[in-house]
This record gives sequence, structure tokens and C-alpha cells, in this order.
Amino acid sequence: MKAVLIIPPFTQINSTYPSVTQLSGFLNSKGHDVYSVDLSLNVFLRIFCSNGLRAIHKVIKNKSTNDEYIDRSISLFDRYIEIIDSVIYFLQGNNPSYANVLVKDGYIPQGKNFPNDQYNHAAFGDVGIYDRAKHYAALMIGDIYAVINAVVTPHYGLSKYAESIAQTPPEFGGLLNEVNKERNVIEKFIIEETEKAIQKYQPQFVGFSIPFPGNLLSGLIAAKHIKSHHKNITISFGGGYVNTELRKLSDKRFFEFTDFITFDDGELPLLQILNNLENNTNKEWIRTLTVDNNELVYLDNAVNNNLSFKDLPKPSYKGIEIGKYVSMLEMLNPMHRLWSDGYWNKLAVAHGCYWQKCTFCDITLDYIKNYSPANAKKLVENINEISNETGKNTFHFTDEAAPPSKLKELALELLKQKSNICWWGNIRFDKAFTNDLCRLLSYSGCIAVSGGIEIAEPRLLELVNKGVTIEQAAQVTNNFKNAGILVHSYLMYGYPTETEQETINSLEMVRQFIKNGLIQSAFWHKFSLTIHSPIARNPKKYGLKILSPLSNPFANNDLKFKDLSGVNHDKFTNGLNYALYNYMHGIGLDWSLNKWFDVSIPKPTIDKNFISKIIVKNNIVYLPEKSKIVVWEGTIPEVIKQDKSIKILKTVKGNIEGIWELDYKIAAWIKNMAADTVNGMKTNYLKFDDWVASFPYTDERKEKFFRSNCWKDIRNYFLIVV
Repeated sequence: MKAVLIIPPFTQINSTYPSVTQLSGFLNSKGHDVYSVDLSLNVFLRIFCSNGLRAIHKVIKNKSTNDEYIDRSISLFDRYIEIIDSVIYFLQGNNPSYANVLVKDGYIPQGKNFPNDQYNHAAFGDVGIYDRAKHYAALMIGDIYAVINAVVTPHYGLSKYAESIAQTPPEFGGLLNEVNKERNVIEKFIIEETEKAIQKYQPQFVGFSIPFPGNLLSGLIAAKHIKSHHKNITISFGGGYVNTELRKLSDKRFFEFTDFITFDDGELPLLQILNNLENNTNKEWIRTLTVDNNELVYLDNAVNNNLSFKDLPKPSYKGIEIGKYVSMLEMLNPMHRLWSDGYWNKLAVAHGCYWQKCTFCDITLDYIKNYSPANAKKLVENINEISNETGKNTFHFTDEAAPPSKLKELALELLKQKSNICWWGNIRFDKAFTNDLCRLLSYSGCIAVSGGIEIAEPRLLELVNKGVTIEQAAQVTNNFKNAGILVHSYLMYGYPTETEQETINSLEMVRQFIKNGLIQSAFWHKFSLTIHSPIARNPKKYGLKILSPLSNPFANNDLKFKDLSGVNHDKFTNGLNYALYNYMHGIGLDWSLNKWFDVSIPKPTIDKNFISKIIVKNNIVYLPEKSKIVVWEGTIPEVIKQDKSIKILKTVKGNIEGIWELDYKIAAWIKNMAADTVNGMKTNYLKFDDWVASFPYTDERKEKFFRSNCWKDIRNYFLIVV
């Protein structure tokens, strides 16, 4: 059966959201003809082109606001129209020389988003023209977005649409009214691009993946168009929003826009739907909600209703136009830019979370509780095939928290198969991320990790059941720092029972983490209570009173609650964000915390050098445990001088040279070990204890060598033991 799987507007514009490509890979492997459509990208490009901006200009040209910046950008629209096609072409990775004109004074209209120029040379220097041009182009797009949001529709965001009205509405009526309203120009573009996809692929089935609240309204608008104009097409809805928000759906009106809703992993539910439609049968169903005889019916009668994650085929990019994605440098922070700058193939090392204990998390839902890791060898084979298919060797592993043991297997397999990729992913700050493991990940191509410190305050970390202490997080992030890997941290405030003092202490910890170079970027999230979390199951334990009903006819996820402690957490929002934004740009790291707030705050009660004191400056284990795998990180040593009893060995790693004057037997032993490590990757990994056992001299000479500066150099810079 011919099918199209759609990501509706809006998500990232630099990479494909992974749900549709993963599902289409599976369905294609089962004999169906399935295409993926990134409607989010298509509509973005429809807006940000000369014809799109002309259509918007017709709507806004005679309007004015009370915002001087918005009014100024409206007056600049003719210039935006003149240059937008060239700017987008440049942001798609084409015509790099165009950067030289983009940075010229006066070429790009500078509106609300453009700061003063004092940081330009500090950030980019004299030769960083390409990055500066990408940043200027991103700021210009931000100015245009601000106009659309202010004058055309407040629903519009660069990576979301109508998010606020889809965030756990108890009733469907409000969304239904929005769907049935007269369409604004942005929504007309959504319909136009939907119709283009239908005409291009002529599908019998369309599946909408709704990952976030900010995709729901646009998905409903697109589905309504299909229902009205292509009555022969069957529609389904699934994805993260459906799985978290609509598990108790009882409002049949939602099925005016879809025939089926599928829950949890979509591979098998969609396969059964397609098989039933193709064969005109009504036999087996998996985790599917539909309407039959005007009644909601949940269908789940198949014997085999789950797949092992390791058995899934690679994603399929059939239908995805990789060359059209847009990379924007929105923020100058080197870690933060990864979310919007550059194309990233999306994969996961494991399904679910190996920890499953955080009290604020949806640990009762399948996407968290059903932990299943991939097979490293097959994963790397998929990586190689995807690199060839997309022409991109850059990967973002989107795990809830990639397990250290599986990342180790992945890194070793990447080295074994000589897969030259660049990658980053989501982790926990697990103590298993030793200095050696971080070095191995870096050697295999890892450039960054993101993970939750959440609340940098000891009592609350224990209450969260994060399984990580401040000391542990500091040491692990220091290990990543030493390995040259950037770190982003998710932060939380307003957690149940959190005091004002603890909020400020948490900010002080964050300041110290950033000042010591342990994290490069971060983001504050205000605590939200979800119905699927342990806290919602036992609110009294956490000092909360739930105010929301627990069985709404439409969405059930985010819960309104009262914090019985009486602390007003909202008063900290602006100051926390203001401080963090500046910290990420290296500003104010030694300022008093009260400079960031317009309200009175308590003084932090922790030592200003707390983090620097607990970092172990060098935690290399010079004689690791037995049965560890060794990996030589530099070039295979070469003899640069020798006589009868002495050899001088030289090896290189980047700009680091190791040069040692050694006994010729020991020199040969080191050289052979390095060569065996590299060559041994083809068969079995070389074990540390086997290599040590082959040391050419007696125990006394062996002990002396392993206390030598040569051995310390080797372990510090060239030999990874994991």
C-alpha cells in the first residue's frame, strides 16, 4: 500500500524529526511503499521565500503596532523580499561566498533581534565571516518571525504552532473552533503544502506523527483538508503528543479528522492498519483507537504486539529532501548552536531509559519504561548506510539517556568499522563516564552530550531520585571537558518543596559549573507536573495538591497544582534566565547573583569555590582493572633513533607529541602493542592484562616502568583503557 507519513509544522528546520523516517523504514521493509514528508520544513520554506513574504506583506503592509521594532520591520519588508531567496539558499549550505556580502553594513535590514555590534569581532574575529553571515541571516529571520507573530497570528513560532492552546486542553472544543476558523496566510500555506504532498505521492494512507503540542493544530488543519478533498485517503494520528496527552480520549469529535489513533511505538500498529486496508480485512489490531458504530473502540487483539528495538531496520529517508534543510546560527554559544546549526541524522542507541527512577518523569509510559538497547554492530552498519543515503556523516542520538555501556560498545564498533562520523547525544551524568570512557567517545567522533543536572542542590537531587550527586556530576562533566566534549545541562526550578534558598543555591552551583568550564550551555525548565509521573501518583509526599481533573474527555497530561509550601517560584523566572543567558556568553560569572534579579533574593550559602575544590584534577587510573580493552589513540610509534640498547620512540596525537628514550625491548613492546591495538580491532580487542603480561622483563623492571613518567605520558595522552 502506498502511504505518506507526515511531520506537521513546526519542528526543527535543520534536521528531519526521526519518527516518520523510523516508521517508514520499518513499513517499507514489510513491503509497503511509504514516503516521509517533512511538512514543517516545506511550510517554513513556503513562508521564507520571495513569494511567501509577498503574500504576507499584502496582509501586514497597512498595519501598525505599538512596537517600534515591529513597525520598523514591517517597513523593511520590501528589502526582505528582495534578498530572502538568496539568504535561504545560503543557509541551505550553498554559495558560501555570499557570506561576504551578508556581513556588509546595511545589506541585511537590522531589526529588533540585532544587538549592537560590539561583540562581532570578539565572537567571530576577522576571518569568521561565514559564521557571522549565518548569525546575521538567523537574526533577520527572527525579525520576520516577530512580525508574523505580532501581526498575522500569535500561534506562529519557528519551531511550534499554537502550542499554548494544545497544551493539555481538557476539552476538544477550543481546538475544534480553531480548526474551523477562517484560515490566515500561514495556515493557507500549510494547506497548500499538504496538497502538494498528496498530489506528488497519491497515497492511499496518510499518517500524522504529532510529537509536541506545537504540532497538533497544524496537523488537524492538514487532516481536515485531506478529509474534505480526498475522501478515499485513510488517516491516522500518533506520536509523542498522542502517547502522553490522549490516552484517555473520549471525545469522538477528534475522529472527524482521523480514522485511527495509535499508541506507543507505531511500527506494528501502523503495519496492521496498512495490512487490513490493503487486504480488506478486519482481523488483527495493535494499540489502535477508532470509532465503530458511533462508539469509541480500542483494538488490541494481536498475539505479537511488540518488537525488539535491536531488530528494527534502519530509518528510510525516501521522500526527505536533505538538501533543503536550513542551518541557522541563532546563538553564539558553541554548544547551544548544535540544535539549529547543521544537519543531523537522528538515531537512538536504546529505546527507553535504563534508569527509570526520576520522580518527575513519565516512567509509567512505554517510551520510558520499555528499555531495549540496540546491537552495536548492526547500529554502526545502519549508521554507515544512512551516511551513504543522506550524504551526511553527522548524527544526533536522541535517547532518553544513552547507557554508558552501550555507548562504549558503539564507540568501539565505530573504530572497528572505521566509521568516520561526528556525533552527540543525550545521557545521564552516570559515574560510569570515566576519564577513559569519555576519551574513547571523543576518539570515536563524539563532540557533545546533553544531560540533566536538573536541580543543583543535594537535598532536592535526592528527592528527585536522579541517582547523581553534585560531586558526581562535577567529576563526570570534568571528564567530558578533559576529553574535549561539550556539555549541555537541563536545569529545573520550582520543584515541590524547593525553597527560595535552594533555588538561589542551585543558580550558584550552575555559575560554578560554567565558570569551571564543566558545562557550556544549559536551559532552565520550570517544574511541571505530568499525570504519568511518580509525583502525580503520590502528591502528598511532595507537598502538592492536584487541582486538575484526572479524566478529561480530551487531553490529560500537564496537571495544575498548588505547591503547599507557598513559595512563589515565578518570581525567579526572569532572573534565572537572564543570568544563564549571560553566563553562556561568558558574562558576569563573578558578579553577585542579586544583579540578575529585580526582586529580593537570599544570598547563596555555599562556598564560591565548591565545584573547583571537588574536581579531581587527574583521575587517570594508571594500572586499570584486568580484562579492560585497550585503545591506542595516537599514531603507531616510530623509531626515530636507536643504538644497541636504546630506542627513541615518537608518536603523535593532534598537536601532542610523545617522545621517549627507552630500553629497546620495552620500546618494541610499546610499538607492537599500539600496532596490535589498531590491527586487533579487526578481530578481537586487545586486553590490558594480556598486554601487561607480555612485558619483556621481570616483575622488578615491570614495576619500575609502571611508575615511570613515560608510562604516565602514555596513559594520560595515548592509551585508553575501558
